[in-house]
Amino acid sequence: MKKSITPEYKFNQRRLFIQHGLLWGTLLLTPHWLQAAFKWPANKNSKYPTPEGLKITPEELATTYNNFYEFSLDKDEVHTKVKDWKIPADWKVDISGFTETKSKMTVTELVDLAGGLEERVYRFRCVEGWSMVVPWTGIPLQKVVEKLKPQKKCTHLKFQSFSDSAIAKNIKLMPQYPWPYTEGLTLPEAENPLTFLAVGMYGKPLPAQNGAPIRLVVPWKYGFKSIKSITHIQFTDQQPQTLWNQLAPNEYGFYANVNPQVDHPRWSQASERILDKGFIPKRKPTLLFNGYEKEVAYLYKNLDLKKNY
Repeated sequence: MKKSITPEYKFNQRRLFIQHGLLWGTLLLTPHWLQAAFKWPANKNSKYPTPEGLKITPEELATTYNNFYEFSLDKDEVHTKVKDWKIPADWKVDISGFTETKSKMTVTELVDLAGGLEERVYRFRCVEGWSMVVPWTGIPLQKVVEKLKPQKKCTHLKFQSFSDSAIAKNIKLMPQYPWPYTEGLTLPEAENPLTFLAVGMYGKPLPAQNGAPIRLVVPWKYGFKSIKSITHIQFTDQQPQTLWNQLAPNEYGFYANVNPQVDHPRWSQASERILDKGFIPKRKPTLLFNGYEKEVAYLYKNLDLKKNY
């Protein structure tokens, strides 16, 4: 999430492109086997409930404005770079470390382990200063962790994304980045009821550019924590090294909680730009923990949020 906010002229160009209906074909870039694998919510065409009356971000914006550096540094370009990515139906997530259940599990097996799909509408806040409201379909990570039974020595979960440079060619073009993309949570964060493993959005399977076939969603943290296209989950007794924290530790802390009082060195966090179709981008004040303070503040009761950014 390191790239600066898209200039307004590019933002308007993309909007014009959308208005001509040329981007809808990219929404089909989903692993269609996921559509048949689960019982998807029947009300996908109805209005989604929104937190505090917030407006859902238009689907064509949320699926064409993406940070996925393995494919492109340009948010408006990612959806065009994934078009040849054939996501395999036997995609597996390697479960390892201090857990009683070590296994390679398919996405279907993970969903079954959690007891089936749920819908969640969450705010999504990027450290670059823009925000969305997205309806996700998936499973609470809490349920997965509970079934996998972490051992007493486990303190953190480490996540790893896919790293096939033949598909995601930016991996070879950017050797200075510590690939593969890795992220991490404390075990209590992973066990919080809000933490989500998403396999869909807007009532259908995740598009490739949004992290198909399975991604993490942690709504009170900046978006770079919500790792895409997960291939590994490790139960560990150490705080994991993460890609952005290794690359720029003074800019990207491990916790990455949304906090209007702690600015990024290059972006103020006091307010955010709402991603919508309006000609003039709207802004609103940023909320502590992205508006989820009641649900997650207990996790950081004795933590200095400025030092532990």
